[in-house]
Amino acid sequence: MANKINIKNKKASFNFEFIERFTAGIQLKGTEIKSLRYGKASLVDTYCFFKDGELWVKNMRIDEYSHGTYNNHEPKRDRKLLLTKQELRKLEKKVNEKGFTLVATHLYINDEGLAKLNIALAKGKREFDKRETLKQKDTERQLGRIRKRDFSWDLNFNDSEANKNGWIVMLA
Repeated sequence: MANKINIKNKKASFNFEFIERFTAGIQLKGTEIKSLRYGKASLVDTYCFFKDGELWVKNMRIDEYSHGTYNNHEPKRDRKLLLTKQELRKLEKKVNEKGFTLVATHLYINDEGLAKLNIALAKGKREFDKRETLKQKDTERQLGRIRKRDFSWDLNFNDSEANKNGWIVMLA
């Protein structure tokens, strides 16, 4: 099955520092999986919580199926995540510690046609951490532009010689 469904929570990596990642199955209704195959889902503001020893995902939006009838699902209902008991116990211990949360990062359909959700045990970033992330992304973007221009260096020494002599090579 060649499904290319790839839905990401881009804000999660900006707002949180990921400690550990897990892949969980999702318990879905019939119209939800059909709508998901069309890519009609969003992970904005999605997080996970424990209820009676089970892991649930909240605020995950899967739009109603266009050809659904009165059996259509609610777009923003809570959905149960499927993990092993060992993983659930481990996650519940960590989430009960101060500062940790579970965030949905990536939703996809695997080769067998099953919906999977990547979740991450995360710790919130502070303001200065977010600024550092922005600086790194900006630097990577500038380096990518330079590489894209296929800038060829016509120098007789390599970077290690420049570092050994204390020269600073600036890319602009």
